[in-house]
Amino acid sequence: MDDKTRTELEAAAFRRLVSHLRERKDVQNIDMMNLAGFCRNCLSNWYADAAQGQGIEMTKDEAREIVYGMPYSEWKAKHQSDATPDQQAAYEQNRPHD
Repeated sequence: MDDKTRTELEAAAFRRLVSHLRERKDVQNIDMMNLAGFCRNCLSNWYADAAQGQGIEMTKDEAREIVYGMPYSEWKAKHQSDATPDQQAAYEQNRPHD
């Protein structure tokens, strides 16, 4: 497979992942972190890092709006619930330690 085709396939997979995450508003970021070790915010940060690696200035908020499909504050108000004590405990046990 040539590099152009690989990049196109990776981009299509990324767009599908973002679309899926936008549709699954019921899945909380903390659950994603506890199960997979990343969440929508991580994906947003990786997007902003990639942009900056290409010399494109992008704020964290701009990247989050790309992933969430709306301003992060709006998504939080509409869809994010408070983490339960069990979710918080699992996060503390499993979170990456620098």
